[in-house]
Amino acid sequence: MIIILIGYMASGKSTIGKKLAEKLKCDLVDLDDYIEEKEQLTVTEIFKNKGEIYFRKQETHYLKELLASESQIILSLGGGTPCFGNNMELILNEEHATSIYLRASLPTLVKKLIKKKAKRPLIAHLETEEELTEFIGKHLFERSAFYNQAEVVISTDNKSKKDIVNEITTKLF
Repeated sequence: MIIILIGYMASGKSTIGKKLAEKLKCDLVDLDDYIEEKEQLTVTEIFKNKGEIYFRKQETHYLKELLASESQIILSLGGGTPCFGNNMELILNEEHATSIYLRASLPTLVKKLIKKKAKRPLIAHLETEEELTEFIGKHLFERSAFYNQAEVVISTDNKSKKDIVNEITTKLF
């Protein structure tokens, strides 16, 4: 079984993915890390040198590759992955995969991202909390139609990592 974690940046995909992988005794694969390893370039370098269209094509290629895996893995996707090409359709049509949307509210995301925006190229240029809130709100509005197609939706607001992991395992098993 492949458990696929989707959601906006800072929704907890990597952190929850690690805890879930520990609990289920399986590997965590971060799609962006996997792409970087295969391409021998960072995601930022791919965008800069080859462009977003190239990146999105490779993202779909590597997503298909991982979905074809026979291994039990936790697969953490980039925030935009479900929203491009036919990626969400691929995810939903994969029989041995279950998609989980880690849904965090706009205030929760802003609170988390305001502290780390320098490390996030997509939002590093935003100077005020108001600009950040507007940017994330617009993105969430555009992406929620994709995210909400996930087979399981877990609200993460005001929950501990342990509680989120327990909720996921309860819903899946």
